[in-house]
Amino acid sequence: MKISGGICESVARPARFCLNKGLMAIETEAKMAVDSLEVVRTRVVERGGKLLARYLETNTFFDSEDRSLLAADKGLRLRLKHNRDTNEEHFVLTFKGPRQPGALKTREEIEVMVEGAAEAVRLLECLGYRKVLMFEKRRDSYDLEGCEVELDELPHLGTFVEIEGPGQDSVMRVRQNLGLGDRPLIKVGYVSLLAGYLQERGQQQREVRFG
Repeated sequence: MKISGGICESVARPARFCLNKGLMAIETEAKMAVDSLEVVRTRVVERGGKLLARYLETNTFFDSEDRSLLAADKGLRLRLKHNRDTNEEHFVLTFKGPRQPGALKTREEIEVMVEGAAEAVRLLECLGYRKVLMFEKRRDSYDLEGCEVELDELPHLGTFVEIEGPGQDSVMRVRQNLGLGDRPLIKVGYVSLLAGYLQERGQQQREVRFG
């Protein structure tokens, strides 16, 4: 398995969005549920937003048998990013640290690109981790006012907007400019939202795809 990249060096995020604190890359984002992605898309384009890519993602989360990562508010994810326009594919392995205090979701994030999924999964299994949940997500990424605006759609959960940038002020400014200032901020990840959805309905499935 070939591994490339390091902190703030991957196809998943421009380096300007990683704030170094010692050796940590800090992810700062605002996530909100929205009724219509098209309304937000129109606002993004009107404000000069540039489309970066349209992806179909397959996100697989891993944890130990005793769910030690979940207990520590950490995450381990292997993501397949399929560009819906070029058909290019990239695999990104990500570690997420515990959420930090603050109005936005802020946490340590370390990402590396891997050449393929099979060997990455085997490596994680040898380290004692196993798949706990896989889900698909459609994501359109835009560059706007120094931030990355993600228009997301997930099975069962619906549509969301994520705004990620170099700091809280820039993220909150873009949120306000897009007319999303009154939308409640969601500080948990999609994997937690989806796991909660399945648990509430007594569903045991561990792979969630678009129908």
